[in-house]
Amino acid sequence: MNTLRHYFVSDDLDDLDLLEQELEAGGVENLQIHVLSNDDLGVANHIHLHAVQSLFKSDVIRSGEIGAIVGLMGAAIIIVSAYLLGLPQLNVGWMPYIFLSVVVFGFSTWEGGFIGFQRPNRHYKEFQAALAEGMHVFIVELDPEQEPVLERLLLKHQRLEEKGTEIGQPHWVLYWRNHLYRWIDRNLFSHAQVEPKSVIAPDVEESSAVTVVPNEVGGHGQVDSELSRPKSAPPEIA
Repeated sequence: MNTLRHYFVSDDLDDLDLLEQELEAGGVENLQIHVLSNDDLGVANHIHLHAVQSLFKSDVIRSGEIGAIVGLMGAAIIIVSAYLLGLPQLNVGWMPYIFLSVVVFGFSTWEGGFIGFQRPNRHYKEFQAALAEGMHVFIVELDPEQEPVLERLLLKHQRLEEKGTEIGQPHWVLYWRNHLYRWIDRNLFSHAQVEPKSVIAPDVEESSAVTVVPNEVGGHGQVDSELSRPKSAPPEIA
C-alpha cells in the first residue's frame, strides 16, 4: 500500500503554518509535510513549516543514481572484456583493470550528480513558474486513513489551490522513517533540559565568616577569616 502525495499552491505562509499545525494535531507527522518556496527566510520564520531541503530541490539524487548505474555497467564491461581477452595474464595482472573500472564508476556517478544538480527535481518542474511569482507549494503525503483529516481542514483554508496528486512512497517506508526520526530526536537531539541538582553547603560556623578589612597603606582590602588564621596550638599539660 502506497501513500498519496498532495500538492497545493498558496501565497500565504501564515495560512500554511496554521494548516500544518492543524494537520499535526490531527495525527499527521511533520515528516509528511513540506513547503517548497523560494522565500527560505519566510519559511524559516514560521515555526511549524518544514522547508524542502535544498538538496532535494534539484534532481541530483535521481541523476546520480542513473550515473551510478551507467558507471556500474561500464565497470562491468571493462572487467568482463579483460577476462575474455586474457589481458590480466600479460604480466600486468588485474590491478590496472580494477582501478580503471573504479575510475569509470566514480566519474559516471559524479557526472550524473553534477548534471542533476543543475536541474529542478522532476516532481517540482511544473511549479517553477508559480515559485517565480512568489507562490509557495504545500506538499503533504498521507496514508488512506489520514485523508479525512485533510479533507476536513481544506474547508477552512479556502485560499489553497490544489494542483494534483501522485503516488507517494510505500506505507512501510513512511512508517519506519517516522519511527527512526522520532527515535533520533528522542535519544540524540532531545530538547529536554535536566535541571542540575542544587548542592547545599554544610553549615558554616559564624566564626568562619570572611570579612574584608581595609588596608590603610595600599588601599586594598585584606581578607580576615578564622579559616585563614593559623590555629593556636593546644595548651601543654604539665
